[in-house]
Amino acid sequence: MRKLAAGNWKMNGLGESLSEIRALAEAHPAPACDVLICPPSTLLARLSDAAGDAIATGAQDCHANETGAHTGDISAEMVADAGGTYVIVGHSERRTDHGETDDTVNAKARAAWRAGLSAIVCVGETLAQREAGEALSVVGAQVAGSVPDGARAANTVVAYEPVWAIGTGKVPTLEEIAEVHDDIRARLKARFGAEADGMRLLYGGSVKPGNAAEIFGTSNVDGALVGGASLKAEDFGGIIAALA
Repeated sequence: MRKLAAGNWKMNGLGESLSEIRALAEAHPAPACDVLICPPSTLLARLSDAAGDAIATGAQDCHANETGAHTGDISAEMVADAGGTYVIVGHSERRTDHGETDDTVNAKARAAWRAGLSAIVCVGETLAQREAGEALSVVGAQVAGSVPDGARAANTVVAYEPVWAIGTGKVPTLEEIAEVHDDIRARLKARFGAEADGMRLLYGGSVKPGNAAEIFGTSNVDGALVGGASLKAEDFGGIIAALA
């Protein structure tokens, strides 16, 4: 299985940030893993043009509907029209800031498929849930509710991001990461059979060049969903190199 280094720029990046993408493409013209950048929607079309063949692009969210009176939203079809091939759905910041439920995330993942995109479905527990010993049950319920029926390796990626590790510098132990990833894989296999063997499971949460290699060597970790470290070509390049 070819691994995936996915960068989520969140609400960061202006036109001048495209220089980082050009630098990344020049430094890694033939990466040993798949590389994806999900910029703000204002940059998606321009970044898609600048990224070249070695870097895929995607959006950080989409609406479940194809069109309609939804001011400020973008549809999966708009993402595809701007050159995107992926869309992140259900990130914890969307779940928290916008009240998105598993049903909402499920609908957005199906919208991504409708537009020919791959959905990166995000799941993860809070610190309180982790400390209460509920991590596996919480993440398992999110996987069950957020990943639609009909998911395939070609159109679905699952990203485990413990909420308490996002942007905090805190990282679960390798054993904790492996435990959750192994459990996600087992749940997907029970539901989707052999198709689940090819579904990529990403880890996200304070991934940096310095810890990437050991995280990527962990059981059932098929890449990373990276936040802040994806904003700079040098930092994200170190993570890409760790996936080689």
